[in-house]
Amino acid sequence: MVTIKSKKEIELMREVCKVVAIVYQELEKVIKPGMSTWELDKIAEQKMKALGAIPAEKGYDIGIKGVPPFPATLCVSINDEVIHGIPSKNRIIKDGDIVSVDTVALKNGFNGDAARTFIVGKASKEAERLVQVTKQAFFEGIKYAKPGNRIGDVCHAIGEYVHSQGYSVIKEFQGHGIGRQMHEDPGIPNYGKAGRGIRLEPGMTLAVEPMVIAGNPNILELDDGWTVVTEDGSLAAHYENTILITEKEPEILTIL
Repeated sequence: MVTIKSKKEIELMREVCKVVAIVYQELEKVIKPGMSTWELDKIAEQKMKALGAIPAEKGYDIGIKGVPPFPATLCVSINDEVIHGIPSKNRIIKDGDIVSVDTVALKNGFNGDAARTFIVGKASKEAERLVQVTKQAFFEGIKYAKPGNRIGDVCHAIGEYVHSQGYSVIKEFQGHGIGRQMHEDPGIPNYGKAGRGIRLEPGMTLAVEPMVIAGNPNILELDDGWTVVTEDGSLAAHYENTILITEKEPEILTIL
């Protein structure tokens, strides 16, 4: 069931999403070659807590036997890692890496979710282009995030744009509604047919998140039960914001 947020709930969503935006502002300042993904995670957790929120991903349990709860504030995925990389003191960020970071903050009972892919140092032109296309795919999708349109219109626009640039989207993971729960209805895949799915209404809050691969769309899950990598070793990027459907244009809640 898709929830329509009240004015009060929307204000609380704006508040928690601002926390997420500030965390990314901080990470963009500090990320550099030579630091570990664990260090990046600790900086994010401290900033989030200082702003009165808690990391919603830390301790998140997907309920699959043998897969432990996620242990960190951030998912940090480097180069061919698509999503859900686990921060580690042994994983050192290098010059030229692209680093995808995904996090969810929880404050006053509401969740805010966003992802960014950072270019660290001097990356290849291909890496830079992948990151830019992934970000633009989000904006191509939300052109259709207006009342009366259907969720499939957003999904279709993302997939068509990505494919037009010679890249692939993964089909096993998708965006989602968000609010009191981290994952709510509707599901928002990064592909699909226009004119399908629920109609968008003012008060809906959605996490739209293109996950884009430079090579073929096949993925593998590592033995940790979380980290997802490209099968062919090609680069991957991730860009996400929480948005609010309004009477007119969508409001992006996780950008300052």
